[in-house]
Amino acid sequence: MPDFRKMYNRQKKWIFYLLSIYVLGWGFTDYKTMFLGLILGTVFSFLNLWLLVRKTEKFDKAISEGKKVRSLGSLQRMATAGIAGVIALRYPEYFHIIGVVIGLMTSYIVIMIDYFYHALHVHK
Repeated sequence: MPDFRKMYNRQKKWIFYLLSIYVLGWGFTDYKTMFLGLILGTVFSFLNLWLLVRKTEKFDKAISEGKKVRSLGSLQRMATAGIAGVIALRYPEYFHIIGVVIGLMTSYIVIMIDYFYHALHVHK
């Protein structure tokens, strides 16, 4: 599982880079609500990634010890995405809902890009 932790650390770095770009976009452009939506969605997306990593490590440990595994927390991750959506709908003057949805997909996009990059370039 050390490779899994390395992947998470790489993905975390790229998500923080994206968040810094979003903060600069919020600070220096007129699209404040869009960038705040991206920030909110990406923060919740990162939270979902962290929850997935934590549950996956527990899953790996339980399988190694021969125990049963309950779930990987899909409902919990959907609930956090729902909370982000509720926040955006409750405060539309601050958060653009499309930005929140795109931000929520950020970690999955980063995971796919990271996988393809390392599958094509690193393992040659």
